[in-house]
Amino acid sequence: MPSSPSAAPAQGQAWDFSDVTRSNDSLRRFLHGLPGVDQVGAESRAASLGTRSIKTTAKAYALDLAIRMVDLTTLEGQDTHGKVRALAAKAMRPDPADPTCPATAAVCVYPDMVGVAKEVLGDSGVNVAAVATAFPSGRAALDIKLADTRDAVEAGADEIDMVIDRGAFLSGHYLQVFDEIVAVKEACGPAHLKVIFETGELQTYDNVRRASWLAMMAGGHFIKTSTGKVQPAATLPVTMIMLEAVRDFREATGQMVGVKPAGGIRTGKDAIKYLVMVNEVAGPDWLDPDWFRFGASTLLNELLMQRTKMTTGRYSGPDYFTVD
Repeated sequence: MPSSPSAAPAQGQAWDFSDVTRSNDSLRRFLHGLPGVDQVGAESRAASLGTRSIKTTAKAYALDLAIRMVDLTTLEGQDTHGKVRALAAKAMRPDPADPTCPATAAVCVYPDMVGVAKEVLGDSGVNVAAVATAFPSGRAALDIKLADTRDAVEAGADEIDMVIDRGAFLSGHYLQVFDEIVAVKEACGPAHLKVIFETGELQTYDNVRRASWLAMMAGGHFIKTSTGKVQPAATLPVTMIMLEAVRDFREATGQMVGVKPAGGIRTGKDAIKYLVMVNEVAGPDWLDPDWFRFGASTLLNELLMQRTKMTTGRYSGPDYFTVD
């Protein structure tokens, strides 16, 4: 439970963050009053959780759950309408040869491709997520970021993945970052907001915890590790700290916030490590695509290969599935 400028409420009672966010100084005091992260301890626990294995029916369930949690992503300058259409079709039917294979959670694209993806996905239940706010740098004037967001929503985006201004955050301009998140959330309208930290640039685990609380207090529906454009991207220790933050935030406020690791998660084994961590750190309520996602471009094919191995007893080569 974090420290606060005022007396802490009783367990289960909602926090009032208005005093915390009234000035940059008060917000700094709150964020720097959060419990510090023991780097050695965090990395040791994450490594320990990563050694656990699951078998047979539990593994089959985990693979299907991981598929349902994938935000199938293409964020390249060379993206074409044809590539996005193909990706959207794959998101709905990842394995056309097996109708029991679940669909992914979303397709994640640049804002100008939202309409293309939406046309294919229709009312399939697969969402369209759009990166916005001068992705991946986050360096643009606020009015440009808001226009970027509104354009994506008007084109049909169900979710907006915004990126924070890491320069402002690392300079201690916490209220500026908070206010931008609040403004972007308002511009999202009915769309859900995921807040990307680019944890590879945040320098310390303490900063990851501070960014997590900052984004949650500002109203983010999800907190997300990375753009996938900077290394290191998602890691188990960073994701564990974010899971601890959403767990503690719900304990303090009663509100659930989702977590999305993105970048560098490529194998079914890796995905299962994250699912074990979700269950052990945040709890089983987060084992749902509404509350946990994988941002990935190559993970899906690996999950499909593992799934086919479990159902047929043999591996299919990577060329058996379409290239993302």
